[in-house]
Amino acid sequence: MSATAETLRGRPHELFASLRGWGREIRHDKAGLIGLTLVLLLVVLAVFAPLLAPHDPAAQNLRARLLPPVWLDKGSWTYLLGTDHLGRDVLSRLVYGSQVSLAVGAGVVLLAGSFGTVMGLLAGYYGGRTDGFIMRWVDTQVAFPGLLLALIILAVVGPSMTSLIVVLSINGWMVYARMVRGSVLSVRQLPYVEAAEMVGCRPRRVIFRHILPNLVSPLLTLAILEFARIVLAEAALSFLGLGVQPPATSWGLDVANGKEYMFRAWWLVTFPGAAIAITVLGINLLASWIRIAADPQEREKSFARRVLRRRGRAA
Repeated sequence: MSATAETLRGRPHELFASLRGWGREIRHDKAGLIGLTLVLLLVVLAVFAPLLAPHDPAAQNLRARLLPPVWLDKGSWTYLLGTDHLGRDVLSRLVYGSQVSLAVGAGVVLLAGSFGTVMGLLAGYYGGRTDGFIMRWVDTQVAFPGLLLALIILAVVGPSMTSLIVVLSINGWMVYARMVRGSVLSVRQLPYVEAAEMVGCRPRRVIFRHILPNLVSPLLTLAILEFARIVLAEAALSFLGLGVQPPATSWGLDVANGKEYMFRAWWLVTFPGAAIAITVLGINLLASWIRIAADPQEREKSFARRVLRRRGRAA
């Protein structure tokens, strides 16, 4: 009992020390720090959208339609980034659009990542017919254009956020399966896996207790990169009218609504497009840093480069 209590008391200290170490690492990586800041900003906007948005994103005011941003002539401080063709506040729609990007991205990564990881673990560990069946399934599905398949399914079942998450998950699990299978094949014959099998561990325990924890680093990097891809895919499908539907708001939907006014009201497509680009950039920068921070060998190389730079400056 006392040993268990000491272990539980030690865990918060170990977690705090680990977070401090990651904090020191990211301070030395400016690109990673920028990416983390942008991602945290996205999360804050999505979580606190009702508090941060100055107006109801669906509220229409035809008297104030197509107002420019505040720094342009005829701009108004009431609508800092202007209004659209229905008099809706562009800034408020951007803030609420972050909720859609975060919800769809997180939902797809969770569903596709979980299913793809399990399939990859089974294929890599058992091999044989199991591996052949799963990999042929992956190859068959990869042969179909992902976006075209998503368009067909959404056109049949009808566009909604739930169907969007399910369709994008169906189109995205294969990359997890392939990556996990390759990683499992590389560690399948390592001593710690053979030792676990020799002492009588069941296959399920070997897979999920001994193999899976060693795949956290590449899986985390892949999940973050896939999150960026999902943001782009959601925006593309919403732009085509098969994603989020009015009165809900989405960055891709706002670009679609503003394309007819591109030359009269450039802000209708510029600000949503910039939000998509900045979000994807931030996610990619964060994924690049996590790939280095979660890999001990890459961390040692990064530390060595910093030491050499310091010595160069001192000289």
